[in-house]
Amino acid sequence: MKLHVIDIAIILLYLATMIFIGFYMRKKAKESKESYLMAGKKLPWYLLGLSDASDMFDISGTMWMVTLCFVYGLKSVWIPWLWPVFNQVFMMMFLSKWLRRSNANTGAEWLATRFGTTGKGVKGSHTVVVVFALIGCLGFLAYGFIGLGKFIEIFIPWNSVAAYVPFDVPAAYVAHFYGIIFTLFAMFYSILGGMHSIVLGDLIKYLIMTVACIAIAIIAMMHLHSGNNVLAIPDGWLTPSFSWDLNLDWSAINLAVNDKIKSDGYSLFGIFFMMMLFKGIFASLAGPAPNYDMQKILSTKSPKEASKMTGFVSIILLPIRYSMIIGITVLALLYYNQLNIASVEGPDFEKILPATIYAFLPVGILGITLTGLLGAFMGTFSGTLNAAQAYIINDIYLKYMNPNASNKKIATTNYIVGVLVVALGVLLGFFAKDVNSILQWIVGGLYGGYIAANLFKWYWWRFNANGFVMGMATGIVSALVFLKLYDGLFLNVWPIIFLLSIIGCIVGTYTAPPTSNETLIQFYKTVKPWGFWKPIHALVVEADPSFEPNKRFTLDMFNVVIGMIAQTCLTLLPIYVVLWLKTPLFITVAVLAVTVVILKRTWWNKLED
Repeated sequence: MKLHVIDIAIILLYLATMIFIGFYMRKKAKESKESYLMAGKKLPWYLLGLSDASDMFDISGTMWMVTLCFVYGLKSVWIPWLWPVFNQVFMMMFLSKWLRRSNANTGAEWLATRFGTTGKGVKGSHTVVVVFALIGCLGFLAYGFIGLGKFIEIFIPWNSVAAYVPFDVPAAYVAHFYGIIFTLFAMFYSILGGMHSIVLGDLIKYLIMTVACIAIAIIAMMHLHSGNNVLAIPDGWLTPSFSWDLNLDWSAINLAVNDKIKSDGYSLFGIFFMMMLFKGIFASLAGPAPNYDMQKILSTKSPKEASKMTGFVSIILLPIRYSMIIGITVLALLYYNQLNIASVEGPDFEKILPATIYAFLPVGILGITLTGLLGAFMGTFSGTLNAAQAYIINDIYLKYMNPNASNKKIATTNYIVGVLVVALGVLLGFFAKDVNSILQWIVGGLYGGYIAANLFKWYWWRFNANGFVMGMATGIVSALVFLKLYDGLFLNVWPIIFLLSIIGCIVGTYTAPPTSNETLIQFYKTVKPWGFWKPIHALVVEADPSFEPNKRFTLDMFNVVIGMIAQTCLTLLPIYVVLWLKTPLFITVAVLAVTVVILKRTWWNKLED
């Protein structure tokens, strides 16, 4: 085991700090349900934005993105559009403030503002969103759990600790064993202190990760630009541009990488990109999924601060995260033959990140980096756990089981629910093949069932709770069926899931009466969406001739395009710095500066509650 006593001390100090935070924030978290789940909606936007960005800087996603960068080079900046990462731009421009105007505590509670509390399908719409949220949260818990285990396995070989474990652990489950150990720490501080603990922990983690990422980028530049070191890469690796075919041939360098490209299914990159963009636009227009991201938006002080918070996320996340990603990639390319990423099925490229850190970071920097990545897991895990608790407590326990529960009873129930959710997430992790497989199902399959119903709810007045139920149920069931029957890239079957979900939405909508005018009028006046709301707009103007509708569609879409360009520049910026590609770097900085000036005038100056 290579870890120096200094590295181990840094890690132990961090874990002790997280435990202290849990105890320190426990009393504050017990003040009320809203204090525990949402920090009382009193935290400033920049702190919530930093927390949200910190949660997105997860260990499993970073391992996946390093793999992408190693294999696909600068073309890898587009592949995270599978999430899609640019949904933050849509939320920043208009959806975050629309969502926050409801003043709800969860996505399920928000539905009452759109569909009311009575009528056909209302109870079902509430139930299906809770089910979806919990499936998604459990999936992400398993996703993080698997990534952490594979990461730790590199640094703590099983043969060095097996003698101290009083039971046998099969080789296939060593990563799971490590995952369980560190999951317990994440569970402890997040369950005790709620949102207060999570945000403070995220702040500490972000500061640590910033130091680690900058240090890794500098080390990579020193290795790359000293002596006669040259990256062993195929033609086209250094450009983000692409044609219909990927045109990256690793045959003369590393045949295993070609096999990886083939198994990923990205060879026809032009078609892949178009499908990814098509899905991503609809997914972004549907709004945030019911997870930690939505909880942070609902926890802001006001709609204006919700927009600022979401915009802040990309600014503080992408440059720092990609400094690490390109730094690790450069070191891995320079010294690939020295990395230990072998597995029984050939090279495991998801181990590039931990193997490179293990081999090339000096004492102290190694400890800081490990601590930051461990914190990355704990932050994402705790944020996801908090979201799951919010749905179970707010939308099941208090709604149906014990509406008059005392603060003490709510706190106790939160603890119990947190433990049960973690146990289920870990159990699901035992059935996951790898990080990429569970990621593909979540973003391609499960969220494919989410998009249609949540798209219609914002923009079409006639859409009702019954349509929401049938659309969501159709999509989720379709995703689960394809999970069982399909063994390829989920993006390929997403259009089928999406189409089935649309059919479910329309059939459900027209087999039930419209939502009451009273509910729709209140929603339209409060949220002020644009879209197909003409009948409701006429009723609102009839009662209040001074009402001004939302006429920002064109401006919002213009800002989205500019925001996506800015977000891509923020991604490319650290890559060009580390590789020291001067001309692309200059162009990127210039384009970024222009987008900032435009958005200052067309977005920031026009923000309103």
